[in-house]
Amino acid sequence: MKNTEKYLSLLDGEVDGLLLTSRYSRHYGAEFDIAEGVAIVTKKGCRYFTDSRYIESAQSGIKDFEVLLMDRENNYFKRLNDAIADFGVTTLGYEEAYLTVAELLGYEKNLNAKLVPMNQAISSFRAVKEEWELERMRKAQDITDKAFTEVLERINVGMTEKELAAELIYCLYKNGGEGLSFDPIVVSGPNTSLPHGVPGERRIREGDFITMDFGVIYQGYCSDMTRTVAVGYATDEMKQVYETVLKAQCTAIEATRPGLKGKEIDGIARKVITDAGYGPYFGHGYGHCLGMEVHETPFSGPSGETVMQKGNVSSAEPGIYLPGKFGVRIEDVVFFTEDGCEDIAHSPKNLIIV
Repeated sequence: MKNTEKYLSLLDGEVDGLLLTSRYSRHYGAEFDIAEGVAIVTKKGCRYFTDSRYIESAQSGIKDFEVLLMDRENNYFKRLNDAIADFGVTTLGYEEAYLTVAELLGYEKNLNAKLVPMNQAISSFRAVKEEWELERMRKAQDITDKAFTEVLERINVGMTEKELAAELIYCLYKNGGEGLSFDPIVVSGPNTSLPHGVPGERRIREGDFITMDFGVIYQGYCSDMTRTVAVGYATDEMKQVYETVLKAQCTAIEATRPGLKGKEIDGIARKVITDAGYGPYFGHGYGHCLGMEVHETPFSGPSGETVMQKGNVSSAEPGIYLPGKFGVRIEDVVFFTEDGCEDIAHSPKNLIIV
């Protein structure tokens, strides 16, 4: 089933058209990425509007939409109202999660159709990935794995977290990344107790843990991986915490399968950490789904009530964070299969000492 057909299935209820304003939904519907634009989906026709910077690319790459130029004489409102009139649209579902208040007020004022919030329904299709989407995510992960292997050779005592982050970003792009899934987290020593710490001027020392959380975008799809490595040596406490996190992750991945709620998968990893005495130091959820965005629904956390299904793609990232001392997080991405899951990260997870 084409992605446009999935969107069309939403038009049997309270709306007779969809207004796609986010880059993610436009990309998903058109199966082609354009940085700027607006699209409308109806049973009588689908149109995609963009400006002169992208029109040539859009007209050559987008197949299931009529692609039209947006310019001063034919702005987005005029183009949309023409489509509303041509297709007999009275109600448009829109993505409320991706519009500012000002943008929404502009659409409400200028469009000749009633707007109905439908973000959850529009984005729900992205939760279950098609095989072509999985292949893009595998490629993004391959790039991430290669970058990790290379950046290990660039770690030196005395370099700053910012300098290491720059080396990591270079390796990600050098190996084929087309963008970053998010600003990489590169922290060292006591800063590793900050789950989302920001690279700073701290210089790396012997005996530090370094946590690197990073990913790339490849053809519109994200990777996400975290590895924690030690510099020079690791104390017994560092090794104990590391092995606890690794056991939690491996135990949960082994048990991951469709039919489980997100909170049940989280609970499997959390029990390992709690039984080891570190329960209070695992504050975030076990995982989040990802795809075009690095954070998508559903989630695998203590409150995750959604039943996971085949085709979901989720992170697996337990952690332990000891304030003022150090932290450890290990993260892979898994695909939910018919009766289990596939871990697509191939970077080693044993404690690496550089």
